[in-house]
Amino acid sequence: MLVEPHAPPRVTTVPRSPLAVRGYWTRQLPLLALLALVTRVPSFARPLWNPDEGYLAVQARILAAGGHLYGDVVDRKPPLLPWLYEAVFAVAGSGSLTAVRLLAVLAQLTTAVLLASLARRHWGDDAGRTAGVLCLLVSVGLNPEDAQAATFEVFMLPCTAAAMWCADRGRWAAAGTAVACAFLVKQTGAAVLLPVLWLCGPRRGPLLAVAAGTVLPVLGAALVTDPAGFLFWTVTGSSAYASFAGSELHVLGRALANAAILAVACAGLLPPVVRALRTRRTGAAETWGWLWLWLTGAAVAVVAGFHFFGHYYLQLVPPLALTATAALQTLPPRSSRTAVLTSACCCAVFLAWGLLAPRPELDHVRRLAAVTDRRTAPGDRVLFWGMHPESYWFADRAPASRFLTAGLLTNYSGGRDGPRVGERYAVAGSWRTFRTETAARPPALVVDDSRGAPYGPDRIPALRRWLAARYERVGEVDGAVLYARSG
Repeated sequence: MLVEPHAPPRVTTVPRSPLAVRGYWTRQLPLLALLALVTRVPSFARPLWNPDEGYLAVQARILAAGGHLYGDVVDRKPPLLPWLYEAVFAVAGSGSLTAVRLLAVLAQLTTAVLLASLARRHWGDDAGRTAGVLCLLVSVGLNPEDAQAATFEVFMLPCTAAAMWCADRGRWAAAGTAVACAFLVKQTGAAVLLPVLWLCGPRRGPLLAVAAGTVLPVLGAALVTDPAGFLFWTVTGSSAYASFAGSELHVLGRALANAAILAVACAGLLPPVVRALRTRRTGAAETWGWLWLWLTGAAVAVVAGFHFFGHYYLQLVPPLALTATAALQTLPPRSSRTAVLTSACCCAVFLAWGLLAPRPELDHVRRLAAVTDRRTAPGDRVLFWGMHPESYWFADRAPASRFLTAGLLTNYSGGRDGPRVGERYAVAGSWRTFRTETAARPPALVVDDSRGAPYGPDRIPALRRWLAARYERVGEVDGAVLYARSG
C-alpha cells in the first residue's frame, strides 16, 4: 500500500551519530567523485559535442559583449544555462569548454550524492552507495553527443534531485526553489513538481512554501531579462515546435532508437524493478508513491514536445536509479552486486563509443569555420544558414542576426524530415526581424550549410531572393556554399 500524500514518508533507518555520518561520506565521496570523472572522460576528448553546446557558447559571447537575452540573441530555453556559460567564460575564457565540462562533472557528482543520501536515509548505507554508483554508470548510456555534452539536462538533474531531497526532509521552500532552478535550466525540469507536491500533500503551509519557492525565482528571471520575451520564448512561442505532424514515422523511429539505447545502459536496473513488481515484494512501500510519480513525471518530460532527442532521456536516469535501488532491497544481496556489475560493463561500452567513434559533422564545421576565418575580418558579421551554431564559435565571428540557426526561421528545429518546414512555419515575426537586422548590418559572408536539407534556399523563397539580390557565390566547402556581397 502506498503512503498517504499528506506527509513525508516514514524513514525506517536508525539515527546515526555525526561521526558515523562523516565517516560514511568520507569513504563514499571520493569513490563517487572518481567515478563521476571517469564516466565523463570522453567529454574532454573533443572541443564540442553537439549544437546545443555551440548555441550556448555563442549566446554567452553575445551576452558578454553587452547583448541581451531574448533580444540580441534568442532561443526556446530559459536563461540559467546561458548565464552559467557566460560566467564561466568570464573566468576561464571563451575559447574552450573545458571549464564548463568540469562543472558538468560536478553536476553529475551532485546528482549522485543527493540520490545516495536519499537512498541511505530510507534503506541504509549499502543502498546509498548503490544508488549513487548506478546513477553515474547509467548517466552515460546514450549516444555520446547526448550523454557527454555539457548541456541542459546535465545541469538540470542536480536541481531535480535537490528538489526531491529537500521535499523528503520537509524543507518545502527549498524544494520549490530547486524546482524553479530546474525549470530555469530547461522547462521540462518542472516535472519534478509532481512528486514534490505528493510529499507535500494538502497541507496549506507546505503548499504555500513550495509555491513561493517556485514562483519567485522564475518571476525574478523574467524581470531581469524581458518579461514578454521570457514568456514568449520559454512558454507561448513554441506551438509549432511542439507538433510532429507530418513527421510521425521519423520521430517515432528516433524515440524507439533512443529508448533502446537507454534500455541497454539500464540492463542492470530494469530486471530488479520488473522482478519486484512481479513478485509484489515492495518492502519500501512508504516511498514507492513518490518514486513512481518522479519516474512518471520524467517520462512525461521526455515525451513533451514529441521530439525524443537522446539527451531528453537523461531526465529518466535519477528516478530509474533510485527505483532500482528500492527494488533491490526486496531481493537477495547478490542482486545489487549483479546490477552494479552489469551497469559497469554497459558503461564501459558507452565510454569506448565516446572515445573512439568518429565525429564527421564536427570536422566539417571546423573546416567551414577555418575558411570563414580566412575570408572575413575579425570585426565582420557572418551568417551561417544551417543547424550548426557552433560555426560562429569556431570561426570567432559575430552572427548577423539574433537567430543562430535556420530552425527558428523554418521550423526545422525539431529534427523533422521535411513536412511543416518553411517560412510559414517560422516563429511569428521572425522573418520581419531577420530582414531588419540583415539590412542594418549586412553579413560580409553568407554560408549556406543546408546541403540538401528541407530548409535550403531552393525551398525558402525569401532567402533565395535575398541572396540573389545582394550576394554572389564565391566558393564551396564540403557541399556548403559560400556567398560574398556583390560589388
